[in-house]
Amino acid sequence: MHRVIAALMAVTCCASIAQAQTATSPPSANQPIFSLDRARTIAGGTSPTIESAAAGLRSAAAGRTIAGLRPNPQVQVQTENIAGSGLYRGTRSAETTAILALPIELGGKRSARIAVADSRTARAQIDAATALADLNLRISQAYIVAAAAERRVDVARQQAGIAGNAFKAARTRVTAGAGAPIDQQRADVLRVNADVGLERAVREAEVARGNLARLIGQPIDGALDLAWFDRVGGYGPTLPLDPSGTLALAAAQADLNTAKAQVRLARSQRIPDITVSAGARRLSQTNDTAAVIGIAIPFPLFNNGAAAVSQAQAEQARADANRRLAVIDAEQAIASAQAELANAAATARAAGGPGLAAASEAARIARVGYAQGKFSQLDLLQAEQTLAETRAAFTDALAAYHDAEARLERLTAPAPELGSL
Repeated sequence: MHRVIAALMAVTCCASIAQAQTATSPPSANQPIFSLDRARTIAGGTSPTIESAAAGLRSAAAGRTIAGLRPNPQVQVQTENIAGSGLYRGTRSAETTAILALPIELGGKRSARIAVADSRTARAQIDAATALADLNLRISQAYIVAAAAERRVDVARQQAGIAGNAFKAARTRVTAGAGAPIDQQRADVLRVNADVGLERAVREAEVARGNLARLIGQPIDGALDLAWFDRVGGYGPTLPLDPSGTLALAAAQADLNTAKAQVRLARSQRIPDITVSAGARRLSQTNDTAAVIGIAIPFPLFNNGAAAVSQAQAEQARADANRRLAVIDAEQAIASAQAELANAAATARAAGGPGLAAASEAARIARVGYAQGKFSQLDLLQAEQTLAETRAAFTDALAAYHDAEARLERLTAPAPELGSL
């Protein structure tokens, strides 16, 4: 009888191994792989975030054009000495004057405006690159969640198959009189729980896949790249990285450049502009004409621009402090992300390498030993639970590794070359 039970257990073990291999096997050649790069490319062409950044670039370009424009001339027409009394009744003594007035900017106001507009254009380019980097991070994290959910479906499917085989083995032992009826009931409860866990994992995978599809703006046509998800790249000791070329530092420097340009603009506005005018005056009484020439210079009695300069200098000081603070924050964030990536890589290698191999071997020995009556059902259940927990920990470690990798990629994303966008 023990030989029959052992034979049945061997068959069920082989079936569970085959089922596990089928569940974890890569997609067939006919089934396309929906990679992370493809998801990023699609999202980049449909995301409102990118559209908003593109609109910001167009706005900055229009602002640069406006900054280079000169003040518009003015045409003034006025009539004097009309609708009065006596000699000035009616329009007999009217004097009509037509004047063309041309404002002339002094103090380098136009070049100062252009400098402010150029710095804002550079900031808009950095904002566009930042929006793309943020979108790539969101896509990566959604893709990681979806891939982890599908991998958990594979694990749940394996556990459901193992629980079903364990229930059959327990029922066979009870029928043969080699086991207690409670063993069959306990195995049946575990089988039901495993089936429920599989259903829950399938629903969570569908939700994660749907969230990814909504984020990229179209359905996902193909299987996710689980081979990429299962791969842990080599990662050595953490090395200090210079954050000077990152987006965060480029944005802080662009803000400082804009503040400096604002100081220059405020100083240029302290110099009054002049308005030169020239025209002609017609005297109705004698039907004669005369030239009219004028110049207007504002008198800075109440507002001489000193307060505006002080305000701009204060904004420059704040921008400089924010830039220095951004350097510290970037260094801390990159160092933390490097440590998290290294820890996640070590955890993933341990969980998916020796840890998973040891748990799989222990579960295999427990199945064979239980079939031969050498181990109790509790020993078998404990080994199977350890295997399930190790597989789940491996999936969680892979998700944590790829998430840390994506966040480090975002933190170290290089700033664009200005004018290249």
